[in-house]
Amino acid sequence: MEGVQEKPEAHEEMEELIEPATPTGQFFNSASLSVCILAALESEIPIDDSQTMTLLKDVFIPINSRFSSIMVKDDENGGKHWKKVTVILDDHVQVPIFPEGLPLESYDEYLQEYSTKIAMEQLPQTRPLWEIHIFKYPTTNAAGTLLFKLHHALGDGYSLMGALFSCLQRSDNPSLPLTFPKIGSNSTEKSKSVAGYMSVLMNTVTDFTWSLMKSSFLEDHVSPIRSATVGVELKPITISTVTLSLDQIKQIKTKLGGTINDVIVGVIFYGTRLYMEAISKGSSSAQSTALVLLNTREITSYQTVEEMAKPNTSASWGNNFGFLHVSVPEKLDIENADPLDFVFEAKKLITKKRNSLAVYLNGSLLNLMRKLRGPEVASRYIHKTLWNTSMTISNLIGPVEKMSLANHPVKGLYFCVLNAPQSLMLSLVSYMGKVRVTVGGEKELINHKLYNSCLNKAFERIFEAAFNS
Repeated sequence: MEGVQEKPEAHEEMEELIEPATPTGQFFNSASLSVCILAALESEIPIDDSQTMTLLKDVFIPINSRFSSIMVKDDENGGKHWKKVTVILDDHVQVPIFPEGLPLESYDEYLQEYSTKIAMEQLPQTRPLWEIHIFKYPTTNAAGTLLFKLHHALGDGYSLMGALFSCLQRSDNPSLPLTFPKIGSNSTEKSKSVAGYMSVLMNTVTDFTWSLMKSSFLEDHVSPIRSATVGVELKPITISTVTLSLDQIKQIKTKLGGTINDVIVGVIFYGTRLYMEAISKGSSSAQSTALVLLNTREITSYQTVEEMAKPNTSASWGNNFGFLHVSVPEKLDIENADPLDFVFEAKKLITKKRNSLAVYLNGSLLNLMRKLRGPEVASRYIHKTLWNTSMTISNLIGPVEKMSLANHPVKGLYFCVLNAPQSLMLSLVSYMGKVRVTVGGEKELINHKLYNSCLNKAFERIFEAAFNS
């Protein structure tokens, strides 16, 4: 495949500092952490990659200057800048070769093994921090799969998915924009009454104190979902997915109250406890904590990449998210527990924590730590925060309509966070009436087939219980 690149003599002219790296971008690209995102687009038709280089050069790279830059240190305190460099596209595009004519299930295994392989590999710091892998073989889910590996330093899920969606068109009418369900605002849910302000104050003190303890010395129990081995982020992971009906989730929400997120988190909590008990009797009562990631932008929908690039916008490009520590409900007799308890408990916990300013105090603490002791110390603090918990839950909202990339209808999409120091990472994205749950699990610890079956069982039981209650 022929690459598109700048002339060698232009290399020095291209090397210019363009902007400081954001604090969070530096935290996620350090000696302690190197976190990436793997996004997958499943094509409905066999992939024709003849336009790949042209699309990358003319559409993808111009989206944001970070796609043609590297991160470099520029001062004694370890601060970093983005530096513009030559992009040699051949270095960023991989097309794996496998035997032809195999059953679809064989290519499922090849894709899973290949995903594990690229998840383990570090993105070179000497070139822009992204790669594209074109898996041109049919699987049980698609006729071909595009894998985008993007470093978290480039931006958070909102930024990177927004960039990806800007390269896509509606399948039914490319002249119309993709539409998305409204993103709920993450602003603090507080009353203007004295009692409301006191509630926010008390919740903030409690949550921030607990967050400090969890990030410093209070570790979750070792369990079927939490490894006892330090350095878990360097171990192979297995990536698999579970598909849930968004219509059924909405029906549960309408019946029980709360939000779609409350229902999904309840399903995850219940499924996780069922899995833990199936692996080890009595472990469903182990102390386990989930980090629930929140987009902290004051927005209700995706913005265009042009809007994200504007100064002082509330939807700025970069990493703008915080996290909530949420305890996974403990049950001594999980098989006989009421499935709806997990949804109600998730709703209560998340509502309480949203009615708190702890997520913003955590951000301020990291910035203070960075200014006083440098970004590497702040990065180690985030590493410890992740390591002390059992799992991470992150979610994004995808388009309502079917989308296409270069006339390839997209049958499905999913994403996964890579290289975080946890044995279990869950990522969710909605698309065309479905919610795709991606399970990234430590290969030696998590039985992904059993875990996925427990998620499906949890969803079925919660749906049945909601309409029999």
